[in-house]
Amino acid sequence: IVCAHCSGYGREGPRREWPGYDYLMQAETGYFHLTGEPEAPPTRVGMSVVDFMAGTYMALGLVAGVLSARSTGQGRDIDVNLYDTALYNLSYLNTWALNSGYDPLRVPRSAHVSLVPCQLYRTSDGWIYVMCNKEKFWPELCEAVGRPDLARDPRFATYADRLDRRDELTVILDEALSARTSDAWLCELRGRVPVAPIRTPRAALQDSRLEAEEKIETLALDGSEEFRMLRSPIRAGGNDASRACPPMGHDTVEILQAAGYSAEDIAGFRERSLI
Repeated sequence: IVCAHCSGYGREGPRREWPGYDYLMQAETGYFHLTGEPEAPPTRVGMSVVDFMAGTYMALGLVAGVLSARSTGQGRDIDVNLYDTALYNLSYLNTWALNSGYDPLRVPRSAHVSLVPCQLYRTSDGWIYVMCNKEKFWPELCEAVGRPDLARDPRFATYADRLDRRDELTVILDEALSARTSDAWLCELRGRVPVAPIRTPRAALQDSRLEAEEKIETLALDGSEEFRMLRSPIRAGGNDASRACPPMGHDTVEILQAAGYSAEDIAGFRERSLI
């Protein structure tokens, strides 16, 4: 048998009985510290990302456990907790902290800690996010905004140079990008420089490409009511159709029979209110 257990702080240690929730993990492991404007209070990430990541790790652990059980004949007891998940997913920031004492600070406009330009910029009607995460995008951006001279300016020649003058460059690019709307810049920059609009979740779901690429599907609930939802981002060669979630206990008998329990055993479980 392969089973999985998910908790707030794990099965061992002094906090094993404590209630634990996503926002607490974000607060304790550094997410609040990393999120938001420098002058603002510590800020949580907008969604329950630790919960989602812990569920993903648990599913991955279960799959690995099943594969191991099939090859070795030995079951597995998978243990995942929110606290470990939150810490682990800080990734390279923790590697830097453990090996060099690095302690990151929040950067204005959701900017990258070292890559410049990589942040929010003003347009005439809102904001866009520009991400020059490779040097080749810098001259492309300069050309697109009508400032090819910036690509030749020794003050902004390298990432290190631009990092030293981030504030100065922000003023320059704000001025250039404020001349046109967000949509105009998206049309100008797409395919040349990594760029994205700033949208609400609802606006993101109204993107016509979602329907065109069949990323939204409609399921029938209880045989009549229709329910729209996003398809899984995991595609499996065309065999990835979703189905409505069955009621609790829908597959219990089938699973118990597959595990070797007889009809009499299952009836006994029902009598004892075990299923």
